[in-house]
Amino acid sequence: MIPFLDLKKINSKYQTELSDAANRVIKSGLYIGGPEIEAFESEFSTYCGTKYCISVGNGLDALSLTLRAWIELGYIKHGDEVIVPANTYIASILAVTENNLKPILVEPDEKTFNLCPINIAAALTEKTKLILAVHLYGLMAPMPAIMDIAKKNNLLVLEDAAQAHGASIGGRKSGNWGDAAGFSFYPGKNLGALGDAGAITTNDENLAHVVRALSNYGSFKKYEHFYQGVNSRLDEIQAAFLRIKLAHLDIETNIRRQIAKVYLNEINNDKIILPASFYLTNDKDSEEHVFHLFTVLSEKREKLQEHLKQHGINTLIHYPIPPHKQKALSSYYHQKKPITEKIHEQIISLPLNSSLSEDSVKKIASTCNSYK
Repeated sequence: MIPFLDLKKINSKYQTELSDAANRVIKSGLYIGGPEIEAFESEFSTYCGTKYCISVGNGLDALSLTLRAWIELGYIKHGDEVIVPANTYIASILAVTENNLKPILVEPDEKTFNLCPINIAAALTEKTKLILAVHLYGLMAPMPAIMDIAKKNNLLVLEDAAQAHGASIGGRKSGNWGDAAGFSFYPGKNLGALGDAGAITTNDENLAHVVRALSNYGSFKKYEHFYQGVNSRLDEIQAAFLRIKLAHLDIETNIRRQIAKVYLNEINNDKIILPASFYLTNDKDSEEHVFHLFTVLSEKREKLQEHLKQHGINTLIHYPIPPHKQKALSSYYHQKKPITEKIHEQIISLPLNSSLSEDSVKKIASTCNSYK
């Protein structure tokens, strides 16, 4: 059976380095707020091209604490509207609602599944103060157009880069386009820890200062609490692991892109709609997809999934139920979202990661072609 994702196999390539890192932390006696965190924050901010990186407990906290900090700074206030892609994972929206902000769900572009600038413009009101640009599946949202809309309308932009470590447009990486960005290092991410972890990147010194305090009980100095903060801190051992994984991230990304090229070139079945092929053009201004997921559409998704399973191939669905149909958000949304609903009804993710052998990749492609 070809698993969808084999984290044990992926991490085994770095087992010696990871073990050495763990031993280094254990022997140091420093487990929270030590040199590994300081080093990782410096290395990740350099990788993204930003001035600041503030590590936190997870990706949701990264988004939520950024919004909370902007409220504390007076940049936004409770009740303000936030543009959010309607087809995102619910975490993006939970960060908004947790801060008493109003998420405005906007239909995505049908080809890229990311925010559509035309739909953003149509959704703007006097209460709109922020655009939450989610980089779904490893492809960046159209950030030049989004930043242009934001500039013209005096809006903040927060990137949800949980699936887009190292993705870029014209050589400028995710995390360095908006006013801030939230990253997740959940184990299954392209840059994954061996537990929960997250980070915020920004070029705003004031934001970085406030976020760091909010994530540490609202404290700049021990036992002095300026805000009613939370406990959301990356620990030393996960920071040490992430430093190892970050050093290999570009290599891992190139493997993902090569597998994606095989799928794009070899899957030829009119019952399976592939991601737009322009994702992998060589034009310097093109989107540089990192393929956190390789998602396809099929009108009879369950049938395709069963076909692949019968041939020993596991797949996953990201995501079966759109946010506006989730019970948790039932008080917010009642309207129809036809593009979003179509995506959530037809989408299916094929295995794509560095643990796959060349034979497995070929088998997945040929099995997709044999689906009828």
